[in-house]
Amino acid sequence: MKSYLAKPNEIERKYIVMDADSIPLGRLAVKIANALRGKDKPTYTPHVDTGSFVVVVNAEKVRLTGNKENDMIYQDYSGFKSGLKEQTAAEVRAKKPERLVEDAVWGMLPKGRLGRQIYRKLKVYAGPNHPHEAQQPQVVSFSK
Repeated sequence: MKSYLAKPNEIERKYIVMDADSIPLGRLAVKIANALRGKDKPTYTPHVDTGSFVVVVNAEKVRLTGNKENDMIYQDYSGFKSGLKEQTAAEVRAKKPERLVEDAVWGMLPKGRLGRQIYRKLKVYAGPNHPHEAQQPQVVSFSK
């Protein structure tokens, strides 16, 4: 028997819609990262991007368990002295709720060229609407 190795020109990509409404952030991020990498397909190959495009809606309604809303700190550094800005998850949710999901998924993807290529297939929207209806996305539901 030989192992199957996917080739970049043989990959069929589809669009998947995931609703983040009241789903714990970590559980949602794992499902998204696996779909982006292609780990949910039998043709998964570690060194090739075999994943699907993932559209996440209702990112503003994602759930943070425990006291993470006030304890989790998001940091931005400008590169200058004293250029460190810190925000709690509640402040990030108020300004840019997409960042909660984007940062959680980025932390679960491989770093490097392949990881950046995979990350580009993630589309996150704060509300329930998205502009990807023309791609006929499949809706994936979660058991809560």
